[in-house]
Amino acid sequence: MYSSYRARWFLAGVVAIGWVAAAAAQQSLPEAPQPQTPATTASPSPAVQSTPSTKGNEEETTNRSGKRDFGKTHIFWIIPNYRADEGDLEVKPLTPRQKFKVALDDSFDPSAFLVAGVFAGISMAQRQYAHFGQGAVGFGKYYGGAFADQAVGNFMTEALFPIALHQDPRYFTKGKGGFWRRTGYAISREVITLGDDGRQHFNTSELAGNFVAAGISNVYYPAADRSFSNTVNKWSQQIALDTFFNIMKEFWPDMRRKIFHAGS
Repeated sequence: MYSSYRARWFLAGVVAIGWVAAAAAQQSLPEAPQPQTPATTASPSPAVQSTPSTKGNEEETTNRSGKRDFGKTHIFWIIPNYRADEGDLEVKPLTPRQKFKVALDDSFDPSAFLVAGVFAGISMAQRQYAHFGQGAVGFGKYYGGAFADQAVGNFMTEALFPIALHQDPRYFTKGKGGFWRRTGYAISREVITLGDDGRQHFNTSELAGNFVAAGISNVYYPAADRSFSNTVNKWSQQIALDTFFNIMKEFWPDMRRKIFHAGS
């Protein structure tokens, strides 16, 4: 039932993005570099300007041009989007500390608490985990599980695995080409990623990281729902959801310019 909902949401989202992207495609987009071809210099200096950062209560990120733009770090100004990189300068690898910062921002951005609440409400309405019960207490359990899913998944796929495997957790937008070409590119980023060496690698961080996160979730979900098949199902749902968000990240700059007339 839960997977059925996510499938419907995924398809509806793709259709909506397609409509907006088709309209946005009528405008000429600025040339963007292929993000998989970063500078090959041996300089170990960290890409400070490319690293998501927060200051006080400002959920803004400093991009590679040094410009702060809340719209770039939040899809529809709500969903955390610290992994996306829309810059047009050369790509430099993130340091381990910067990778942890990306995961930290994605997990504890104020809007992340709202997103967790939405997923908790959906799961509770569908009685996905009957042993959690209903009411305020039940919602608290659902909320805790949803927030833990987000945080554990983020730290596995954006920090721990990328650091250990020397892979880049960011999503680099293609920024040009037709809708289907860019959609295919976005989908492919689930299995292909950029390494710290500037080369393309199999995206072990995303696939294995999410599987480990799904396994860890067995610790805080009801014992009756712990099984290998449920773990695989949770993993596959997360991969599908991440694929959907990759497509959102790819076309969000177009939607921002076309619908909201926001700067790039």
